[in-house]
Amino acid sequence: MRKMRRGNAAVEFAVAAPLLLTMLAGVVDVGFGLFEAMQAQNAAETGALYASRHGWDQAGIIAAVTGATNVTGISATPAPTQFCGCASASGVTQAACTATCSGGGAPGLYVQVNATLAHQHIMPYASFGVPDTLSGKSLLRLQ
Repeated sequence: MRKMRRGNAAVEFAVAAPLLLTMLAGVVDVGFGLFEAMQAQNAAETGALYASRHGWDQAGIIAAVTGATNVTGISATPAPTQFCGCASASGVTQAACTATCSGGGAPGLYVQVNATLAHQHIMPYASFGVPDTLSGKSLLRLQ
């Protein structure tokens, strides 16, 4: 009886290993995706911080975004924009710089900084819920 059981563990492992490795690859892919998403958001916030310290300088903001992290492939896409807008509880709406906001005040001067990063999947045929392009966005009032 004992001889008939030899090798059962090896067969069970051979059956379970592909599933376990696929699950491990999914966890690692999601982990890398979260890390890269945080890097994209940090890069956008770094560009907004540059704008708060140095004022509107599109080339400087782009350089701050691309130099904010060691992750390669990060870009300031779409390009940083400067606009006038009125703030409300629902967010900031664009307005003419000479307009009057609903509360009677003048519109503020805002800068929006974006950062994008292409995510390389571990297993190209399975995304595990991580998008192909990760992005970050930061909106800052300059004045």
